[in-house]
Amino acid sequence: MARRRRAEKRDVAPDARYGSKLVTLLVNFTMRKGKKSLAEKIVYSAFDKIAAEKQGTNPLEVLERAVSNARPRLEVKSRRVGGATYQVPLEISGSRQTALALRWLVSFSHARKGVLMKDALASEIREASEGQGSCIRKRDEMHKMAQSNKAFAHFRW
Repeated sequence: MARRRRAEKRDVAPDARYGSKLVTLLVNFTMRKGKKSLAEKIVYSAFDKIAAEKQGTNPLEVLERAVSNARPRLEVKSRRVGGATYQVPLEISGSRQTALALRWLVSFSHARKGVLMKDALASEIREASEGQGSCIRKRDEMHKMAQSNKAFAHFRW
């Protein structure tokens, strides 16, 4: 184990178009192989599609609602106690909740085959903001796991 202190979390700069740190995080999660300009193009065109689908809607508000709906409150972590491994439910910090929600949005968008990434991302964001879709199922699955392993909560560390 490292004997140094834990590295501090770096704060991200707000993005150019919307001035939102959440959009910057989404761009960073969308980015592959360091191609940030391509990731920005994908995210911004997904936002344009969301805005075009329903006139008068702010895509930033839709994203914030989607992330708040998809954020998991609990997760399970494996903990080895006396030869047995238990799935111990733990509460998640706010930054990890947001990171998981954004990661799920992007990964489920990638999983949609035969659809352009910008269209898939727009659909995932819209569905999550309405309380539907793969991200919400994943969150519910995580909460169900934590609920079923509540008996092992005293193994928390």
